[in-house]
This record gives sequence, C-alpha cells and structure tokens, in this order.
Amino acid sequence: MSSLRFSVRSGQLRSVDVPLLVLPLAKGTKLDDGITALDDALGGALSRVIDRRDFRFARDETMHLVGGTKGPQRILLVGMGTVTEPAGALRRAAMIAARFARRTGAREIAWYQDGSAGSVESAVIGLSMGVWEYTETKTPPPDDERRPAPDEAVVLVRDEKRAKGEVETGVAIAEGMALARRLAMMPGNLCTPDYLADVGREIGKRHGMKATVLGRKEMEDEGMGSFLGVAQGTPQDPKLIALEHRRGSGRPVVLVGKGLCFDSGGISIKPAQSMELMKFDMCGAAAVLGAMEAIGRLDLKANVVGLVGSTTNMPSGTAFKPGDVLKSHLGKYIEIVNTDAEGRLVLCDVLSWARRYEPAAVLDAATLTGACVIALGHTASGVFGNDEALVQEVLGAGKRASEPGWQLPTWEDYKELNKSDVADIKNSGGRAAGAIAAAMFLKEFTESYPWVHLDIAGTAYSETDLVALPKGPTGVPVGTFVEFVRGRVS
Repeated sequence: MSSLRFSVRSGQLRSVDVPLLVLPLAKGTKLDDGITALDDALGGALSRVIDRRDFRFARDETMHLVGGTKGPQRILLVGMGTVTEPAGALRRAAMIAARFARRTGAREIAWYQDGSAGSVESAVIGLSMGVWEYTETKTPPPDDERRPAPDEAVVLVRDEKRAKGEVETGVAIAEGMALARRLAMMPGNLCTPDYLADVGREIGKRHGMKATVLGRKEMEDEGMGSFLGVAQGTPQDPKLIALEHRRGSGRPVVLVGKGLCFDSGGISIKPAQSMELMKFDMCGAAAVLGAMEAIGRLDLKANVVGLVGSTTNMPSGTAFKPGDVLKSHLGKYIEIVNTDAEGRLVLCDVLSWARRYEPAAVLDAATLTGACVIALGHTASGVFGNDEALVQEVLGAGKRASEPGWQLPTWEDYKELNKSDVADIKNSGGRAAGAIAAAMFLKEFTESYPWVHLDIAGTAYSETDLVALPKGPTGVPVGTFVEFVRGRVS
C-alpha cells in the first residue's frame, strides 16, 4: 500500500550519498555537531542562509540547497516553527519533505533525526503520508514526462536499535492510513459495499481475524429496519462487516464506521454542486478498516472488534421518504423527516448490534453533519460521548496521534431536538445544534456501554490543498483509533 521502504542508519551527514537529505529544524534550534560538519563540507552554506535570515525556521518554511561533490546531492531545510507538540510537528515536516521529494523526483530520502522519544515513528508516518498518491484511475503520463517517485527512505539516528522498533510501528500505522485514504479516494462505482466487504475479508485473512459479513437477508433476520430503510432505494446489497482481533483478555473495544459509499441525500436530494464529494461519506468505514489493518500489523495484545455499516443512499421508486417510520434493531421507532440524515440511521442499528460483544468501550466515526464543519472547521473533529472518562481518553489518543478533537455537549436538554409526534424519535433535529442533535440521536442507542462519537465531517477529507497534504482524504481518525487501543495495552 505504502510506496516507501525504510531503513535506519547512523553516520556522518556529510558522507550520506542520497538524492535528498532532509533537516527538520524548529525555532531555537542550535546546529549540532553533525549538521555543523555538513555545513563545513558545504562551505558554510547552511550557516549563511540562517545568519542572513533567508531561512527563519517558520512552520512549513523550506529552503533547498545543492550539495557538494560528495555526500547528499541536495539538502532540504524544513521549518517547524515554535514546537509545542513534537510528534505533530515532526510528522508535518516529514509530510512536506516527502511531497517535495515527489515533486522533484528524488527516489531516496534521508531524514535526519535527533533521536528523541517517539520522534522516529512520527517521521515515518509523515514521510509515508507525504509520498502517498492515488493513481489507480489515472492514465500514466508519457515516459519522458514522468518523475521517479520516492521509494526508499533512510532515517539517520544515533540509536539504531530503538529507532528500528519505531520504524516498524510507524510503518504499520502508515499502512493503515494509506488503506483508509485509498478506500476513501476510490470512486463510488468502484468502492461499493461489496468491495468494502472483500477488503474486510482480506484484512481478516492477512492478520488471522475472524471476518463476518451480513447482507440484506441476514440484516432482515436481525431486524435492522433502520439500516435497511436507507438501503431500500438501491439495488446494491448493503453490508454489515465485522472483524474480530482477539489477542488479549477481557471485553473488547469496538470500533464502528459509517460506510455510505455514496450519499445523494435520497428523496431529500442534495444540491448538484460538489455532490461528487459524497463518495467520501464512507470515511468512517475506511478509518475502521485502516485501523484494523494497523492493529493487525502491530499485533496489539488486545481484543478489538471493527464494525462497518455500508450502503448507498439513493432516490428511487423504492427509496424511503420523509414521513416514513422505521423500526430499529433496538426496537425504537424512528420518524424520518429528512432522508439526507441517513448516516445516523445506519449507525444506530450497528451500535445496537454491537451489544452482542459486551464491549468495554465503543468508538464510532462518521462524516455525519455539515453542522460540525460549521462549528469546528477542518482542524478538529467533534467529540461526543456518554462517559466523561472515555471522552477524555479518546481526546488524549487524538492528541497523541496529531488528530485533535474538541468535546461538544450531550446534555439532556438537547434531547428535545429529536422529539417526534408519531414515533419514539425523529432522525433530524433541524439546523440549530445540528451536530449535537445527531450525536443525541446516536446516544439513544448506546445506553448499555461507554460510547464516544467522532464527527469527522470536517477532518476526514479536504476540498483544498493543506500544504502538508494534498486535497482529498486525510486518513483521520485511523491514528486516534490505533492510539486509543495502544493506550489500553501499554
């Protein structure tokens, strides 16, 4: 999935014979002996650009220098600004460096690392994310117009033994993110519920996980009327995908992802402008599959179950419509007031079905509401829950993974937003507090276990270039899921 092969090496920077050497530098950095020796070999070129303030160590700032007759052919200085979160700063700098390498055709990258704890893993993830590109549905350019893509990266450190372990964990997490980004980027006619089910089976086979897939008939037998209500407008078979990683003891952590492979809005159809982006409505599902891939590669000694509810939301003569009432798996009746509020209808049945695992905690991720984008923009995911300690645990995992979240309230007062005149609950609370109303809807189906909901509508993909990442899927919240599980086994 990832295109980079990693190795670890110690040695003098001035003698590393690579196309591109990357030096990540934070504000206040003093050049160490290795960089000073390289500077001497370059005739003082590094110190001159710093002394003249041509390079000021600002975040995302780059300076490209040509190397000498020996050693690195080119040197890239990447600024990190004033660093408050070292892991995130290193990851971002590595992504920028890798994107530069791809643009300039550098096949091998040497990344200079000071060896601080956790930093090698962050750099590996960042380099892998930066070189990633989706090309499966593009015709390759002519040979004379192609630049070679980076395929090797060497991490230059003082302590090779510790760094090798961090490289392995970084690669595992990066592979999970690459899978999630690939699935999200695929067009909806290729990434179907059937395709996601096949990916789930492949992950299970690769890592010794039990894989279970339910189709329309099996879900009818289970009484999943809410999920099936969304699916009744499409001839594609909906899928409930379950992956079980059993390597620990005790009750499992359950990860749940919304997998709407395309969301037209149904009868409450969306505007035509930017509707093509609704292929990204399965980013929660992609994150669960990516996290299970990473967890399998890491062989974490934990019990983890990944659940994906996947279908498409289409208008047709058989589609559900406003005014309908659906009976959920939990037995609650749901009034439909907006068929474009469909993700919560899929998730509520999957969250109810998750009870069979007697979970220690359930985390769900969904591109659920545009209201969350209005509230938090594209920097932080909305975080909601029914257990304050679990919410704080998830926020901590997101911070460690450089995937920040922000807690929003689930006070009982908001429950009134979803009150129905004809059913137990309605599926949309209106425009006011839209992200909270959606979370409050899900909360009604999670009373038997601790639960946290991540609204990733603003963070799972971007419509613009983010400097460190191109427009498209980001891989959020694969890192949060993995860090949460790692936190429970450490």
